[in-house]
Amino acid sequence: MSQTEPTPPPAAKPDYQAARRWNIVWVVPIIALLIGGWMIWRNVTSQGPVARVRFDTADGIAARKTEVRCRSVRVGFVKDVKLAEDLKSVLVYLELDPDNQGLLRRGTRFWVVRPRVSASTISGLDTLITGAYIELDPGPAGGEYHSRFVGRETPPATNRSIPGRRLMLTANEAGSLVAGSPIYYRGFEVGRIENRQLDIEHQRVTYDAFIREEYGALVTENTRFWNTSGIDIKAGADGFKVRTPSFQAMVSGGATFGVPEGVEPGKPVADGTVYTLFGNQDEAADSNFNPTMRFVLLFDQTVRGLVKSAPVEFRGIPIGRVADISFNYNQTPDDSRIPVLVEVDPSLLRREAAESQGKSDSEFLTEAVTRGLRASLKTGSLLTGALFVDLDYYKDPSPGEFTKVGEYPSIPTISSGFAQLEAKLSAILDKIQALPLDDTMKKIGAAADEAATTVADARGALKEIEETAAAARKTLDSPEFAKLPADLRTTLLSVEKSVSSVGPDGAIQGDLLRTLDELRAALRSMKSLTNAIDEKPNSLLFGRDTSGNPIPKAPKR
Repeated sequence: MSQTEPTPPPAAKPDYQAARRWNIVWVVPIIALLIGGWMIWRNVTSQGPVARVRFDTADGIAARKTEVRCRSVRVGFVKDVKLAEDLKSVLVYLELDPDNQGLLRRGTRFWVVRPRVSASTISGLDTLITGAYIELDPGPAGGEYHSRFVGRETPPATNRSIPGRRLMLTANEAGSLVAGSPIYYRGFEVGRIENRQLDIEHQRVTYDAFIREEYGALVTENTRFWNTSGIDIKAGADGFKVRTPSFQAMVSGGATFGVPEGVEPGKPVADGTVYTLFGNQDEAADSNFNPTMRFVLLFDQTVRGLVKSAPVEFRGIPIGRVADISFNYNQTPDDSRIPVLVEVDPSLLRREAAESQGKSDSEFLTEAVTRGLRASLKTGSLLTGALFVDLDYYKDPSPGEFTKVGEYPSIPTISSGFAQLEAKLSAILDKIQALPLDDTMKKIGAAADEAATTVADARGALKEIEETAAAARKTLDSPEFAKLPADLRTTLLSVEKSVSSVGPDGAIQGDLLRTLDELRAALRSMKSLTNAIDEKPNSLLFGRDTSGNPIPKAPKR
């Protein structure tokens, strides 16, 4: 019989409770998560734009310390400084405040403000205490956003935020004008040179010029700019000219502008207008001259002292200038005359009556040459020896006509001034040299010898006459003379007077001796004159040198 195992009692049902879906412990991480998210959002939204600026060196720049300022207001800071890949420059990353993003646009300029001392200005001394900072000069308003820049190593003369007229000047040479050099109008400073650079493509020097807003209307279409740096000394046909600018312009350079005399100013110009910077005021004034004709003048005398830009005058009135001096303008191989190319305005020669007749310049000049118009070289200054071309009408000039030499018309020339005087002196010297002075001197010497012999013979005769006179005087004093008739006595007295005048104390012998002395003096003077002319021919013009021989000085001990 099998035993039946007792049935186990049923298992008890577990007692369970539903888990809570919210626990206060989770408040802490949730709050931390919210705070972290807020901080991330805050950091992202508060981070301003970043710009990269390339400088040659990072001298005075430190990450997280150096500020970025615009007109002395902090607008950002230096975020990072790195060395460029080419190892030739540094990359400075600037972070600006979010509300200053509009400052990063095309044309914005950056430079490091540090202590600087130049010939014209002293700046940045406050950075000795506060430290160096980066200055930001915003570009033109409305420019597109830009974040890559090349920093300037020198600060500009003016900020773009300052209103005014900005121009460009071009010159063939840099001269002494530098960034910061003043610009004057009638001696009053009205602007500055902002920048100077070399234009390799056009092989010229360009300047960025700034004129303050209140003086911008002075710059017009016919304005001329010229360099006023240093002392301007010019020696030309008008003599010496010396112009001295202000002391500041002499030290740091400077430029001046104005309108040439007799020219209308014209309308004001816009920003970016390009002007030529002339070397001096005379070049700026001559730029207004617009010649309408070119001539070739053939001179058979030296042109030493005649230079390019020398004036061409008509009775003292400037009507042109010398353009070139070259043998290329005369194609005739046997012609040794020197060609001079001149630029003139024939209208300055014509009267209103001639202009009203409607004649062309060529017709007018053809008639003028027929009436005696000739060109000549004249000395403008005895100190400098500079020459100028003079046009004038002459009476009975050498034959000539208005012809062509190569491609240019030609006006006949004549010699005048020192050249004409030199020709006359040469002719006089030639005549003197052609005189038979040696034969004449020999004849005069022979005549003097004969005169001396004659005087000796005369003295012998005088001695005999004296003896005769003594005998006659003895006879006249004798008692027998008183018994002679009156007419005979008168005749004998006359003979006595005549004999006395021929004696050693007589007037005839004295006159003869004086004549011989004067003849000897004249011979000596003529000999001295011929010797002086042989040694120094120009002594006829300039006289003898009366300074004497220099006295040698004893050596210093």
